[in-house]
Amino acid sequence: FYCVFVTNFHHFLMCFIALLLHFHPHFCLIFFAILTLFSRSFLIWVKPNWRKCFLCFSVGQVAFSASLLTSGAGHTGPFNAFTPLVFRHVISNIGNAYSPTTGFFLAPVRGAYHFEFYIAALGSTHNSGAGLLKNGEHVVVAYETEATSWGQSANGATLLLEANDVVSLRLWVHSRIYENENRHNTFSGLNQINIGDNII
Repeated sequence: FYCVFVTNFHHFLMCFIALLLHFHPHFCLIFFAILTLFSRSFLIWVKPNWRKCFLCFSVGQVAFSASLLTSGAGHTGPFNAFTPLVFRHVISNIGNAYSPTTGFFLAPVRGAYHFEFYIAALGSTHNSGAGLLKNGEHVVVAYETEATSWGQSANGATLLLEANDVVSLRLWVHSRIYENENRHNTFSGLNQINIGDNII
């Protein structure tokens, strides 16, 4: 099959002419009219033997970064159970897929997403840890023990998410993390590539 990435009018015209050779003109005209309304760039998968077009729009491009507190300083935890972490200070939120109210990232489309998080520890007998969750299920953990001074741990993962999957963080049991105006605790994520249902 052929794959054409359309980003400007020149590529648009070339692709339009190519499709006219394989498909009915009226179909192509309607196809591109709808396409132009919904997306500036897109992938067209043309399989001549099947006489079909498979379309994958470049929507759902999202990215965000957030820190734990909007202002001030202090500890979070310890608690006797896993506790959701809500990163309330939004640094960036392209596509608005992250909610600073719930702490949830909601995947807009099926695709590969990468997440990273950083957790700070400040001299304590308590450990400092947080886990990354996908739909409430544990994925990875960042964990640090620092009895006398500063310490920081980090982790991350690339996940295959379906539309409306939820990614979040939770504070580890009996853990305590420290935050101040320097924003040591952060949660970030971005969509690396959209993956249509016919790809994987």
